This record gives sequence, structure tokens and C-alpha cells, in this order.
Amino acid sequence: MPLSLSHNAPTLLLRRQAFEQAALTRESIDSWLNLTPEEFRVEGGVIAVGPIYDEDALGTLVAALEEKGLVYFDDMIEMSGNLPDWLGVWVGESKK
Repeated sequence: MPLSLSHNAPTLLLRRQAFEQAALTRESIDSWLNLTPEEFRVEGGVIAVGPIYDEDALGTLVAALEEKGLVYFDDMIEMSGNLPDWLGVWVGESKK
């Protein structure tokens, strides 16, 4: 089932395989963002973190994930959330 994205704040999307290979956990992400259950969602091979309202925290998180070996665009990507509220956006794993 696709994951919906916020229209008013960024969401960080991660490949679940890369997340697990880096030995990351939900708790490690919580240490940066203090997430609610609705702000850390997993569906198939995709993890959605957000919406993230603190831009500095988002930058710090991306940098920390890169230090763990994740590569921006290949393993994770930020979806801006700069969308009109009449537009719904959903993401899911590509089945290539």
C-alpha cells in the first residue's frame, strides 16, 4: 500500500534495505527527531520519516545517515512537502 506524503513539510524517504544494512533502528532516528508513530512508517521496501518541520534537524539527520554509509538519492531522498493542499502524493517501492 502506498504511503501518503505531507503537503506542508518535508518527508525523508529511505530504502529499507539500505537502512537495515547500516544497522539503523527506529530508535536511532528518534534520537534526532523524537517522532510520533505516524511520523515513521514502513511499507514494503520504503521507510517514510516525516513530516519533518525542523529543517536543521533534517539536515543533521541526512548528514548522519551519510556518515553511516547511505547515499543521497540512491538510498534516501527528501521530498520537499512544498505542495498545494489539493494534491495528494503517495510513494511506494518500484518493482523493477
